[in-house]
Amino acid sequence: MKVRLLNYTKNPDLICAAAAQSCYSEKGASELFETTTDDRAKKMIKKVVGMGHLSTVEHAYFTFSIEGVSRALTHQLVRHRVASYSQQSQRYVKMDKANYVTPASIARDPKMKDMYDRLMQDSWRAYRELAQKVPKEDARYVLPNAAHTNITVTMNARELWHFFNLRCCRRAQWEIRIMAWKMLAEAKKVAPILFENAGPGCFRGPCPEGEYACGKPYKKGEIPSEEGIVAESLESESK
Repeated sequence: MKVRLLNYTKNPDLICAAAAQSCYSEKGASELFETTTDDRAKKMIKKVVGMGHLSTVEHAYFTFSIEGVSRALTHQLVRHRVASYSQQSQRYVKMDKANYVTPASIARDPKMKDMYDRLMQDSWRAYRELAQKVPKEDARYVLPNAAHTNITVTMNARELWHFFNLRCCRRAQWEIRIMAWKMLAEAKKVAPILFENAGPGCFRGPCPEGEYACGKPYKKGEIPSEEGIVAESLESESK
């Protein structure tokens, strides 16, 4: 999986802080933007986010390239509707190469891995044969959820907060959780104030999952490794 932040609103922390201040000031955002310091921005963003005044952080947009993930992941991703998506088309792109995601729970068992790989190869063999006689848009029906895909995603900071709250949680499916943490790490590099407290709900208080809580809250600011997330998914599966 590759996650790259392609573009983002210039000075996202200051833009959102100036917008927030303009709600409580006689001055316009243009003047406030010029005079807002990082310290002031941090205090202002913390205040408005704490108040739930989240429209003020919608002024910052972030565009990511997500590559080498499964269609199973993107089916989950596009449920987040306050976003823009451009996905690799199986109608127009030949899917000749058998590129696919293998869950660790399958990869660790040689017999299951062999069965899985044979099934994947059979799917692509059928696809290649069909694609010689029917349109690619029809041949693609035999391709699995595991098939690799690329997708470009643009979200504003408010939707990213919501996305990270849900998908960085230990209860989220392992592949989209890896992606979400990678996106959060990229976003923090360019907007450290906006995303200082972004992440799963346990970063900011009691777990919102109630009776479904995992009982293992993340430490504030922690960013787990891809290997750690996979290991956790295997551990929870064995219980």
